[in-house]
Amino acid sequence: MRFNRMLLSATLVVVALVVQVSVLSRLQLPGAVPDLVLLTVLGLSLVYGHVSGALIGFGAGLLADLAPPADHAAGRYALVLCVIGYLAGLAKPDNGQLRSAVGPMAMVVGAAIGSTLLYAGVGALVGDTGARHVGLPSLILTAVVYDLLLAPFTVPWIMALARRADNDPLAESTGGATDVSSGWMASGTGLRIGSQRSGGLRGGLRAKAARSRAARAGRIKGVKRL
Repeated sequence: MRFNRMLLSATLVVVALVVQVSVLSRLQLPGAVPDLVLLTVLGLSLVYGHVSGALIGFGAGLLADLAPPADHAAGRYALVLCVIGYLAGLAKPDNGQLRSAVGPMAMVVGAAIGSTLLYAGVGALVGDTGARHVGLPSLILTAVVYDLLLAPFTVPWIMALARRADNDPLAESTGGATDVSSGWMASGTGLRIGSQRSGGLRGGLRAKAARSRAARAGRIKGVKRL
């Protein structure tokens, strides 16, 4: 991953985790808690792809596992978000831009359902039966509703920030002066300057050739007159 991707991803994940722990988890909503960290991983994965999405999901889930009040085994949510980030990154378009909101909303629904089921399944494997006491269907329903309500205010902005950071010409230059100059030429400035210089050079050569032909013609005419 590039440095600007890692910096932006780490910043967004930390901010989302702080807001989720300090604000959303204290709202005392029935059922599940709105998962802002999950939506952040989704937005970044849709722009950066499945490999980066898996890495971001694992890091975000591990931070969520260690953030207080941690009431489950470390690595449990890291596994969940790693899988979600990988699957969401597989749906990344070629240019990183989605044409409609239907696809992201469907991914939000699928991620909310899949993360709840996978989290409960991993908990059952390690002996955590808390989902049975709360009620798994109510958890899935409330997770889908809360994430759908929160997604329009988070996912588009996260994707826009990720695209802006990823399309930075200075961030894309990895080969030194050659890549920087090619970036300037792609923007049009270098091409205009080059065309002006080459045009002036060609014009000077044409004028010099015309003067030399005229001089030779004058010498030939003078010889004929003699």
